[in-house]
Amino acid sequence: MTIGPDPSAPLGVTPRQLAARKVFPIGLGCMGMSEFYGASDDAESLSTLRAAVDLGVQHFDTADTYGFGHNESLLGRFLNNLAPDERQHLTVATKFGIVREPGRYERRIDNTPAYIRSACEASLRRLGTDCIDLYYCHRRDPAVPIEDVAGAMAGLVAEGKVRAIGFSEIGADSLRRAHAVHPVAALQSEFSLWERQLERELLPLTQQLGIALVAYSPLGRGMLTGALPAASELEEGDFRRALPRFNGEAAEANRRQVETLRMLAEQWGAPATQLALAWTLHRGPHVLPIPGARRQTHLAQNIGAAGVSLDRAQLETLDRLFAPGSTAGARYPDAGWAGIEDSGASPR
Repeated sequence: MTIGPDPSAPLGVTPRQLAARKVFPIGLGCMGMSEFYGASDDAESLSTLRAAVDLGVQHFDTADTYGFGHNESLLGRFLNNLAPDERQHLTVATKFGIVREPGRYERRIDNTPAYIRSACEASLRRLGTDCIDLYYCHRRDPAVPIEDVAGAMAGLVAEGKVRAIGFSEIGADSLRRAHAVHPVAALQSEFSLWERQLERELLPLTQQLGIALVAYSPLGRGMLTGALPAASELEEGDFRRALPRFNGEAAEANRRQVETLRMLAEQWGAPATQLALAWTLHRGPHVLPIPGARRQTHLAQNIGAAGVSLDRAQLETLDRLFAPGSTAGARYPDAGWAGIEDSGASPR
């Protein structure tokens, strides 16, 4: 393993990708600053956002459902305290489509044009901006034709409220259809050593179409760090306590797999975190992981993965260890599958 070029240098993301800007290859997922991973602290979150910008991060990911608007408002507070020359280089992505009630994980999906417009207006207010850099359809409602969804989003672009559009967790057929209506800047899906389903069709398709592939949970929701405690030891309110991959026999099998990763990390002289993120970056110059971080503790280590280069033998070793389908357990409980399309499936 060698250390590659200066990690502050952006990869070759073309103007057709990710909100028509070049960005540093590793972004920051902000979800955990508001919900799902236990208690959070706004002051610490704001400090982490500042540290991320200082380390070169340019891509920040949020959604209206994270903390029921809290996450967008928090990010908006941070952005509005930046100097204009700092803010202009950042890409802020948010999402619509998941509708939940406080205190409940269950959700419904709304992709109607009227809802898209009202959700966009609310996100603009919370973010304190007049234009969203990258606006995603967070989850897909198969009852609404995707052409109608893309058309409504294209209308927001025409009005100057949105700079570029994206979709999350849609299949290849839906992506092609949406892209035919209006250029799609980014597809966001779970992608990591732990979750490789989209390699078969969506990885090559996004590269072919010039669409950025934004990889969420690139560290397997923390499991690939090799340092995550058992589910029973996680904080109350941490939704991983209910995820199938973190419980029972599946968790035991997955931890054995990750222990092998940890041993490889010792042999190769880099943290398991960096190996996992570097593997993701090696899948193509259009792949942009957005690991989450609530605190500054591991932020620099995550960002440093942009400078880690794996040779062919190392990549093949990781490919074999985490062969597609080898991770035990489903990635979501039943309620979490709402609006997610299989990578090769057509919508109903």
